[in-house]
Amino acid sequence: MERMWSMDRPASVREVLEDLQGGRPLAYTTVMTVMDNLHRKGMLVREKDGRAYRYRTVQPRDQYTAAIMGQALASSTNPSAALLHFLDTIPPDNVALLREALGERGGSDDGGRS
Repeated sequence: MERMWSMDRPASVREVLEDLQGGRPLAYTTVMTVMDNLHRKGMLVREKDGRAYRYRTVQPRDQYTAAIMGQALASSTNPSAALLHFLDTIPPDNVALLREALGERGGSDDGGRS
C-alpha cells in the first residue's frame, strides 16, 4: 500500500514490481498476489488494461488511517479511557494538531462535517 500511495496514480503489477526492485529481487507473481489480495480486501480497485490490470487505491492514506483509528475506537468497551491512553502516547506536536483540528470543528452546526 505504501508504494501505491506514493505513486498516487493507477499502476500495473509490473510498475509496482519495478518500483520495488531497488531493494531486492522479487518475483512478479509475489507482487501480483499481494495486489490481488489487497483488491479482494477492498483496499485497491482495478481496471483491465489490455491483458493486465491497473490498480489504484480506494482512499488516500490519511483517510485510511482515520478509518483504522475509528475502528479501533469503536471496538473499545470504554472509548473515553482509550482516547485518554492514546493521548498519553502521542508526541506533543500531534496533541497540538489535535487541538487545532478540534478548534476548527467547534464552530460548525454539523459537528464539522461538510
